[in-house]
Amino acid sequence: MRAIDAGSLGELPGALLLDAALESIPHGFCVWSPQFRLLMWNQNYCELYGFEPHHLHAGMALQSVVDLSSRIGNHPEQTSRDFYEAYSAELLANREGARLKSQEVARGGRIIETAHVFNPALGWVVTHEDVTEEIASTEAIQKRKLELERQNLRLDAAVNNISQGLCMCDPRGRLVICNEPYVRIYNLPDRLVSPGTQLEDILEYLFECGMTSGGTRDDYIAWRRDVIASGQYGKTVHQFNGRTIMMQHHPMKDGGWVSTHEDITEQRQIEARIRYLARHDALTDLPNRVQFLEEMAHVEAAIARGEQVAVLYIDLDHFKRVNDTLGHAVGDELIRQAGVRLWGATRENDLLARLGGDEFALLLRPIASEADVAKVADRIVKAVAAPFRIGQHQIDISASVGVAMAPHDGTDTDTLVKKADMALYKAKAEGRSTFHFFETGMDEELQQRRHIEAGLRAALARDELRLVFQPLLDLGQNKVGCVEALLRWDSADGPISPAQFIPIAEEAGLIVPIGEWVLRQACRTAVAWPDEVRVAVNLSTVQFRNKDLVSVIRSALADAGLPARRLELEITESLLLADNEATLRALHQLRAMGVRISMDDFGIGYSSLSYLRSFPFDKIKIDRSFMRDLTTRSGNLAIIRAVIGLGQSLGMTTTAEGVETAEQMELVRNLGCSEVQGFLFSPPLPPEALAQLLASRSWAPRALQKAS
Repeated sequence: MRAIDAGSLGELPGALLLDAALESIPHGFCVWSPQFRLLMWNQNYCELYGFEPHHLHAGMALQSVVDLSSRIGNHPEQTSRDFYEAYSAELLANREGARLKSQEVARGGRIIETAHVFNPALGWVVTHEDVTEEIASTEAIQKRKLELERQNLRLDAAVNNISQGLCMCDPRGRLVICNEPYVRIYNLPDRLVSPGTQLEDILEYLFECGMTSGGTRDDYIAWRRDVIASGQYGKTVHQFNGRTIMMQHHPMKDGGWVSTHEDITEQRQIEARIRYLARHDALTDLPNRVQFLEEMAHVEAAIARGEQVAVLYIDLDHFKRVNDTLGHAVGDELIRQAGVRLWGATRENDLLARLGGDEFALLLRPIASEADVAKVADRIVKAVAAPFRIGQHQIDISASVGVAMAPHDGTDTDTLVKKADMALYKAKAEGRSTFHFFETGMDEELQQRRHIEAGLRAALARDELRLVFQPLLDLGQNKVGCVEALLRWDSADGPISPAQFIPIAEEAGLIVPIGEWVLRQACRTAVAWPDEVRVAVNLSTVQFRNKDLVSVIRSALADAGLPARRLELEITESLLLADNEATLRALHQLRAMGVRISMDDFGIGYSSLSYLRSFPFDKIKIDRSFMRDLTTRSGNLAIIRAVIGLGQSLGMTTTAEGVETAEQMELVRNLGCSEVQGFLFSPPLPPEALAQLLASRSWAPRALQKAS
């Protein structure tokens, strides 16, 4: 210890003891007189502030010590003068004997805590303690505490903001923590969410509130106990307040567990909806092909036991025409309305399905006889036959139905479906709007049909198609005024009748490329004929679905160099059934080009007179069916007379088809018919024979030629 005056204290043992005691304390120590003079200090004081032994001496002024301390590097944030003024003011303010503390920064960034007490006899007794590490430790603890608090907040936020309910229990089954979704899912009261609550108390409450788990209450509790005891993962689904809850049990290493609780009501509803949509048609809400075939597979066992079952395949006739002419929106609505009608025609236990497009299927079971099936099929045909009203459109379509019976026609799904489809083709071939049961031999017919379709697809490439030409005799000028181009097919298996292959070509869509070939070939052939002879080409209703038809015809004329006035296009009444504006627009465009338009097979449709009013045809061709028994059936003669008179009044040419006798020709000539076509005058001829006929200008009928 350094004293003011060692001599004044003498060499007393007490002074030595005091000096030894002060030097041994771990803190710095000094005494300042009331006049701010250094009276005593110890070695630790010097070490804390970096004072050398010769730096300090008794009686040294506080200002001098502060200046020295500042030069060494202490209290770096203040000037020597500022520190002195602040420190001296602090000492002067403490004269009541209180022990006051403050902190200052020493060299090296060390933090020194000072405590001073005023003693009237001595002055200020000051202790100096290095609290750097203590403060750092305290700050670390505080920082850790704050970090833990933040983590707890984050954990609490995470736990309470997940969609699943969470519940943690200790090994004794007491609640440790649960989150808000858990409380919300089960609407738990506060008394059951406090830490320490027994799990079985919570379960007791849940069952009292109506929880069900697919078994009894005791079964569920026993299952939970087994899962907890085994320390294994577990999962179950239960119902609570009309909601479906999935609970998953997750064991912890200490014997406790965490359970998660998820409300999967919407998920289950979506899954059920997906399963429903996978087995039902979205447009009609009827079962789809998948469900129909599944039900058929289930029925096979009943068929094996001898139960009678019927499979009906149903197709809407000419539906594609509705889609093409009125658009898919109208087509979809037509399918919906047709589905409602078909469902109304079935029995309670029958299964009606939409297979796709305009195809439906019906499974009838049980049935007592074929007559029961016929009644249902007849109801279906009649239900669809009534006009449909969709927006501003009245649509008339029909349905064709094919029927296969089990076990008579087969006992497995594939066989019955295949045979019902064959019977449907037969119903369509018989004129549509009817039903037909499967019959032996239909398989062969279908195979033949498919063989023809496959052959047609390659016929153009193989150069198997050809044209023949049948002239029409102008009765007024007694010469050929027009020649009809007729398609023939010499397949690898031999010639096939147009009546057989053209309907197949139309249904398969092959008539469009074939029809264009016929048109171009006919124009190229006709350009070599006399200028006054026209060529007539038949157009299918399917060809009019091609929006480029007018451009194709214009191109065919240009490529052949044939004037438009020499082309005559023959259409049937069926083309105008839908009263399609696009069809009428195309016909008017063709007429504007100079092409003549003829109505073929006039008189066999439903409302021919209305068609004549909707479009001004150049020619009416009287169907050959009226030529039969013309001389013996007065009705046919009356009809022909009326049609010819109608044509004359409208300024249209009239042509009688199928004239095969001189008597028939004489009758239609006398009635004022403009043209005749038939074997009496000439059969269809190959191009070379026709060229010879036109060059010879021998117009006499064949029968008259032979007679002469």
